[in-house]
Amino acid sequence: MVSGPRNMSTAIMYAFDNRSDTHGVDEPFYAYYLNKYPHVVHPGREDILRSQSSDANIVISQLQQSANNIDYLFIKNMAHHINGFDLTKLDNAKHVFLIREPLKLINSFAKVIVNPTIKDIGIKDEYVLFHHLKNRGISPVVLDSGDLLNEPKRVMTQLCEALDMDFSEEMLSWKAGPRVIDGVWAPYWYGSVHRSSGFKQQSTSREKMPDQYQPLLNEALPYYQSLYDHAIK
Repeated sequence: MVSGPRNMSTAIMYAFDNRSDTHGVDEPFYAYYLNKYPHVVHPGREDILRSQSSDANIVISQLQQSANNIDYLFIKNMAHHINGFDLTKLDNAKHVFLIREPLKLINSFAKVIVNPTIKDIGIKDEYVLFHHLKNRGISPVVLDSGDLLNEPKRVMTQLCEALDMDFSEEMLSWKAGPRVIDGVWAPYWYGSVHRSSGFKQQSTSREKMPDQYQPLLNEALPYYQSLYDHAIK
């Protein structure tokens, strides 16, 4: 799964990891991204760099090895984490792009990192990568988090069908609190999902966006709307 931050991606990872036949992997290319962009300031940066390999090829080999030991391996990625290396090594995976209405995304992201840019929120990188795959004959699935929240069972069932998986009721609820699969960055980002036990609207979804973020919203909307045209309805 390719996502931007604050798209409900962790909740979806929990939903898949809650299945007995599936193992979730949390942002395995985060250290690669931070190492590549040393100017990027993220909370827990040094802990993240110590917790993972920053060599994308090593990470890919680790993922391929993990995939041999479970029926399904669910890999949660941020779009901006996976730029700059040979993505053809992941061609045998099925690709899901997770998107979220940009106003809600920006409101949520700005709670952790102020003055976000289009690079920070990931939607442009998602758009570019989606069309890169389409041009190579790969047809990714697109999932909108707002539609999922409106009808979790129906949308998750359709997602499983698109991935050639049977739907499981285990995907609709999970035990509140941290999970073993969480990255070391969880204390900075996962407070709301740790309080959850299923899919639910967040308070930031109803907040008014500060005027200072209007230019970013205007920049993000065309990328979002283009991807939403391909989303599970």
